[in-house]
Amino acid sequence: MWHRNLRTMRRTEPGIASVPWRRSSYSGANGNCVEVALSANGHVAVRDSKQPGRRTRFQAREAWQCFVSGVCSGEFGG
Repeated sequence: MWHRNLRTMRRTEPGIASVPWRRSSYSGANGNCVEVALSANGHVAVRDSKQPGRRTRFQAREAWQCFVSGVCSGEFGG
């Protein structure tokens, strides 16, 4: 399962404020979505789009790919 491989890393990384963030194309007008960015260190940064100044979580690229694969395969019931 993906969650065994998903490890949250440091909360900040140098230069993360200046990287381009992407929002899911499935996000609705209600603002319930996350944004992702690729950090300079190669980690995937994830944050709440409604509160971008709050905590940012970093995952290894491989862990993020496992998570996305789980979502695409319906592992989460959707």
